[in-house]
Amino acid sequence: MRVLLAVLLVCALAAAGIGGFVWEGRYFQQPGPAAVRTVVVIAPGSGLSVISQRLSRAGVVRSGLLFQAAAILRRKSAQLKAGEYGFPARASEATVIGMLLAHKVVEHRITIPEGLTSGMAVALIDADPALTGTSPDVPEGTLLPETYLFELGMARAQLLARMHKAQTDILEKLWAARKDGLPFRNIDDALKLASIVEKETAIPSERPHVAAVYINRLRTGMKLEADPTIIYGLTKGVALGHGITQVELQTPNPYSTYQIDGLPPTPICNPGRESIAAVLMPDDSPDLYFVADGTGGHVFARTKAEHEQNVARWRLLQQQAKSAHTEVKFFR
Repeated sequence: MRVLLAVLLVCALAAAGIGGFVWEGRYFQQPGPAAVRTVVVIAPGSGLSVISQRLSRAGVVRSGLLFQAAAILRRKSAQLKAGEYGFPARASEATVIGMLLAHKVVEHRITIPEGLTSGMAVALIDADPALTGTSPDVPEGTLLPETYLFELGMARAQLLARMHKAQTDILEKLWAARKDGLPFRNIDDALKLASIVEKETAIPSERPHVAAVYINRLRTGMKLEADPTIIYGLTKGVALGHGITQVELQTPNPYSTYQIDGLPPTPICNPGRESIAAVLMPDDSPDLYFVADGTGGHVFARTKAEHEQNVARWRLLQQQAKSAHTEVKFFR
């Protein structure tokens, strides 16, 4: 029946002087009419007639009827898939049908940088107009920062579920390969420390060393004294815009590792792969201290005396930068 309909369509076009049989050979393969890349959205449930009309009106194909005939005679009319398609300039009808069959849709992307809180990550997702639906509540530190590809109309909840699964997968893989003797009760403890390491340094090569310092402190019962935990407890991760003051240091804060023993109640951000790997495969270092070195990195020390010397040098650098009116970017 479909073959008969296709033949009737082509015959009707031929009788009208359009040359309905030409497409069977050269026409089907020849360049299409669109001079530029053309994006067309095919709604779910669209039949061949609707698809053909959308393509014709968008200027992707010359004739909707001939496109229908081509799809029917090739027995592909029921296999064309909905979605958002970016058809190349001058795409032939063979290319157009091939894309619709293979579901080669436009890929949207969203990047979640390392170190964002879950609230910040959700705000980025909520602002993306290519996504649909509402975002569920997301526990802190349960997403893997990455660039994610998705197609138009994906539900925000579905994308967030992918991000959580990606983190779960990498955590389980790295947890299974972790060093022996780490002072973690469970995988959640490792994630909490990874979130601190993520916020402490932006230099990937330093992360295993920073992780070693905190792991040594956990082993010896020292307080972690990580500045980012103070900030998280005060602002949920929003930058203070100034150095931590004595008042802020002393304000009761359930996340402040200057006040509490061990790890904070939850992660303080979403750590990336490298920070997670760093806490599960830390450097073999005896160091217990570190402070900024004025170049964006840190200088490490084993003893309190060495650390105090490093702190004195750091304060001198701060004073020199201030007196020279030079803006210098530092990390704790």
